[in-house]
Amino acid sequence: MTDKITLTTSAGAPIGDNQNSLSAGPRGPLLLQDYQLIEKLAHQNRERIPERVVHAKGWGAFGTFTVTHDVSKYSCAKLFDTVGKKTDLLIRISTVAGELGAADAERDVRGFSLKFYTEEGNWDVVGNNTPVFFIRDPLKFPDFIRTQKRHPRTNMRSPTAMWDFWSLSPESLHQVTILFSDRGLPTAPQYVNGYGSHTYSFWNEAGERYWVKFHFKTQQGHRHHTNAEAATVVGRSRESYQEEWFSAIESGNLPKWTMYVQIMSEAEADRTSYNPFDVTKVWPHADYPLIPVGEIELNRNVDNYFAEVEQAAFSPSNIVRGISHSPDRMLQGRIFAYADAHRHRLGTHYEALPVNQPKSPVNHYHKDGLLRFFASNHPTDAYYEPNSFGGPTQDARYLEPPLKIVGDGARWNHRDDPGNDDYVQPRTLFELFDADQKARLFMNLAEAMQGVPEFIVERQMGHFAKVHPDYATGVRRAMAVLAAAHVVATAAE
Repeated sequence: MTDKITLTTSAGAPIGDNQNSLSAGPRGPLLLQDYQLIEKLAHQNRERIPERVVHAKGWGAFGTFTVTHDVSKYSCAKLFDTVGKKTDLLIRISTVAGELGAADAERDVRGFSLKFYTEEGNWDVVGNNTPVFFIRDPLKFPDFIRTQKRHPRTNMRSPTAMWDFWSLSPESLHQVTILFSDRGLPTAPQYVNGYGSHTYSFWNEAGERYWVKFHFKTQQGHRHHTNAEAATVVGRSRESYQEEWFSAIESGNLPKWTMYVQIMSEAEADRTSYNPFDVTKVWPHADYPLIPVGEIELNRNVDNYFAEVEQAAFSPSNIVRGISHSPDRMLQGRIFAYADAHRHRLGTHYEALPVNQPKSPVNHYHKDGLLRFFASNHPTDAYYEPNSFGGPTQDARYLEPPLKIVGDGARWNHRDDPGNDDYVQPRTLFELFDADQKARLFMNLAEAMQGVPEFIVERQMGHFAKVHPDYATGVRRAMAVLAAAHVVATAAE
């Protein structure tokens, strides 16, 4: 028989009785001096941290990234430097709009985030299961997210708010079309592709910069629910994703993705008819083919969801030598916003938490604040920089090449750019759908616009018509079918 483990307070003091509070006799009041009771109640009050404003509900696991192809021509990042090299990683896939208690099987964009624990620091890819997004300017991000959340008066989701915003923002058409297509309702996290979505950059040992798009193609294939199938699933379980995700990894049916990149030279970026830094646009594969890089395999479920998924903090500000950013407006805004969200939600030193801590040495001068629980790795007198006491110093080897960006500081209207035609790429996507896929798209959109004021519906129909006449016609017919069904149902009551 093994020795029993003695229960203690958080300060390490052994506890003799964890069943009864201190009181003034069997019928007397409790005593404030019962530090065990106070500690338990106070801790319980603080067990929940603020949920993420977006992507509140997610599913995470650990795994490895293995390099399968040499891309050192484009990037000097050490995680890519040898074919066969393995790097540990954490993945979190999530819904966007729903709260922590929302159902998994809802039509929504899925977040797709990766944290690579490289030998030169953590590299985070924070994207979605779609290659584009609804907006291209971060100034509009808070407005957009409010349309996905609850109405301040009704405390319910508002289709009117969503379609009002989308119909006033034609740049959203590409993402809206994907969202209401089959891929807007996957059956489980392992059946989605992941994308960095934004344009990033690689740079090599020669100091040459390339623009890059990241793609993570699922090896499990794509599986999707119809709206009716999803309603049945949600009626059975609100945790359908977690069930399938956890069970697959636990049983050894390990999810895998193939990582690809698209590469564009700086010179080519000056010649594209579209803005290559616009996250509402894709780069045509015919012009910039997918280049294989490696394989991701998930091999371990987390041991504690709160510690390793809820406290996981991903940010596009986390880059490593050989990988950097671009003039993508949305990316530029997220570089600040994501890290700042973690500082608010988790604490000043959130990256010192075990799940976020790099596996490489960490040396900085950030002082005090919440979560300052770790020791400095440099002399006590070296608490500022520069100093004469042997503290961490800069290393010019890690300087990246300068961004060749020329422009004036002004509030440029992103809808005035002639390269920002918001209908061409949605048209290309629409024309790729077969008749059945189009029919489901039309009905999904018609269902989503039920109850939306007519003037907003008509404004959105104008955008559909600019994509393709059949697009608007198909949605109108689907709405007519729903209206007729409603009349019949009402008459039968």
